Amino acid sequence: MDMSSGVVQDPRSLGGREVPVAELFRRWQGHRDRQAREALVRRYLPLARKLARRYRGAREPLDDLEQVASLGLVKAIDRYDPDRGIGFQHFAVPTIVGELKRYFRDCGWAVHMPRGIQELALQVAQAQRQLTAQTGREPTYNEVAEFLELSVTEVLEAAEAAGAHHAVSFDTPHDDGDGEAATLGESIGQTDERFELVDLTASLAPAVRQLSERDRHVLALRFVEDRTQSEIADQVGVSQMQVSRILGKTLERLSASVDV
Repeated sequence: MDMSSGVVQDPRSLGGREVPVAELFRRWQGHRDRQAREALVRRYLPLARKLARRYRGAREPLDDLEQVASLGLVKAIDRYDPDRGIGFQHFAVPTIVGELKRYFRDCGWAVHMPRGIQELALQVAQAQRQLTAQTGREPTYNEVAEFLELSVTEVLEAAEAAGAHHAVSFDTPHDDGDGEAATLGESIGQTDERFELVDLTASLAPAVRQLSERDRHVLALRFVEDRTQSEIADQVGVSQMQVSRILGKTLERLSASVDV
């Protein structure tokens, strides 16, 4: 800093030239030159912000994610060892991403979930955003599974686990169906109209497990993803008529397994 002129010199420039990254690290690590450290932060801050945007969601403020990513950048600068022969950016990216994942694992979840499920949920959410940007529509679970090379079951489990990421206040406004204002807390204890389906679901579960993997997949595409028979036929690799027969026989077997 030039105190006589009141101008703060940019430590990235020296004699009108930009200071190389290696020189900035030498000045920081060898002489604890904080201006050099600040210059490194400014130089790589766009990288940290870019990584933060990958994890942006509807309920994660971008400002918070950028702060976490910036902290990861500072840690990377402090831990970097140029003598190892690895470029700083290659070292910084996993450090920043690790800090973002740690934030989601330790601070972003309202309900404790196993670490593996948390990371899988983040992967699924990121894949959904990427596929949406590519196709202009929300991807199906099957498309996400194919993109991540996972089973549809794993993707569904991760998507369900993502619901534990945020808690909801009992004071949250809730539509009681009669047009009157209410809160979520006031709805607790009311009779759930879907409760009668619990016994039916429990009765069907053993029969569903007896179905072949193909038949279960066809059922999931039709009744979970709401695909048409033609779409199912294209995906499974059979004719539309075969899909119709599979659905008919499968539903007959399931109907016979319960007392309706």
